[in-house]
Amino acid sequence: MNHNILLAFTLTAIAGLSTGIGSLMAFLAKSTNKKFLSVSLGFSAGVMIYVSLIEIFPTAQTTLTKELGKRGGAWTTVLAFFAGMLIIAIIDRLIPSEENPHEMHSIEEEQPDAPQPHRLMRMGLMTALAIGIHNFPEGLATFISGLQGAQVAIPIVVAIAIHNIPEGIAVSVPIYQATGSKKKAFTYSFLSGLAEPLGAIIGWFLLMPIMSNIVYGAIFAGVAGIMVFISLDELLPAAEEYGQHHLAIYGLVAGMAVMALSLLLFI
Repeated sequence: MNHNILLAFTLTAIAGLSTGIGSLMAFLAKSTNKKFLSVSLGFSAGVMIYVSLIEIFPTAQTTLTKELGKRGGAWTTVLAFFAGMLIIAIIDRLIPSEENPHEMHSIEEEQPDAPQPHRLMRMGLMTALAIGIHNFPEGLATFISGLQGAQVAIPIVVAIAIHNIPEGIAVSVPIYQATGSKKKAFTYSFLSGLAEPLGAIIGWFLLMPIMSNIVYGAIFAGVAGIMVFISLDELLPAAEEYGQHHLAIYGLVAGMAVMALSLLLFI
């Protein structure tokens, strides 16, 4: 278990700090590769939906059924699943739409010639804060998934990392426009990703004193709900906005296939 905790935390940190990749892309690339982002975000959604419904949800139900019986376990699993969706939906509703990290930004916006630098700086900082709040439960979700082992954790980490790349762009673009400083833009973008490992640490320490098979099963079901909601509410719409509908779906199917193969290889 100690080995799994270290692995889960390391992978969560890698996923969270990939916001820095988005920031670097904003400065190193001359234009946004929208087709690549469309397929990548669809791929992330496919990975997260598949692992949530095929691996995480059944694991939660099996754990809870052993403790609460068939009927009690099934009801608790379903309620925890939708509770996870409700939590992430409430967080989304509390973030103003103009500062939501999932509003699309492109590299072409990078040039620091836009007016109202104070407003742009505020937008960038608020976006970084919004990402921090939003990534808190994502960090716990990634961490809990990581406790299952590498076969579940690594594809999810790749999916979350891809998901965080546009968020890095969303922080960097307005801060660079406001200040003209690539260093500041990258720093704020990179730091916003710290919320994921921080969420993992705080969540784990809060849960450790009350951890039991029932709590573990309920959290796992809630994580499945969080991941499905993120995929349907954020990743797929973002994938379609960056590119074409079919590209997003091709990415989705590819993500499901890769996740399925990774699980089959570890049977």
